[in-house]
Parts: sequence; structure tokens; C-alpha cells
Amino acid sequence: MLRPHPAALRRLVDEYEALAAAEATGGPAEQNPRVRDLAYTLCVSTGTRSVERALEAAHQWLATAPAPVRGPAVPAAGHRMAVTEPA
Repeated sequence: MLRPHPAALRRLVDEYEALAAAEATGGPAEQNPRVRDLAYTLCVSTGTRSVERALEAAHQWLATAPAPVRGPAVPAAGHRMAVTEPA
């Protein structure tokens, strides 16, 4: 099974949990469509059928995901990078 990129999965989990927590404190109002969309996307992304299981799987995957790779440092404005000549 394909797995989503850890950064994308982290964004989905963070947004879902933040909106679900805000909704829980707001009372029994109708569920926000964005929360439903995020729950569906989490289920599809993790191959599960309930948002609870999707969150469990996502948290497990994120716990074992490799650390993000940082790109090369960008020189400050006005500074030149050393360039080596081919031998």
C-alpha cells in the first residue's frame, strides 16, 4: 500500500485534531464540512474505515517516519558561493 508523504500526513492530522477539538468545545452543532473532508482523506490515506483508526495509523506512521531532509543552505544576499573548477 502506498503511504502519504509524512509532511502531508502531519498537516492532515494537525488540522483534523485542531478542528475536532474546537468543535468539541463548541457544543452539539452540526459537524463542520472541513472536518468531514479531513476525516475522509485520513481514512483513504491510511486505508482505514474510521477516523479513530486512521488517526492511530497516522500517529504510528509518523512516529517511525524518517526525519525531514533539509535542503542546501542558501547564501545570504550579497555573498557569493565558492565554485570549484573542474580538474
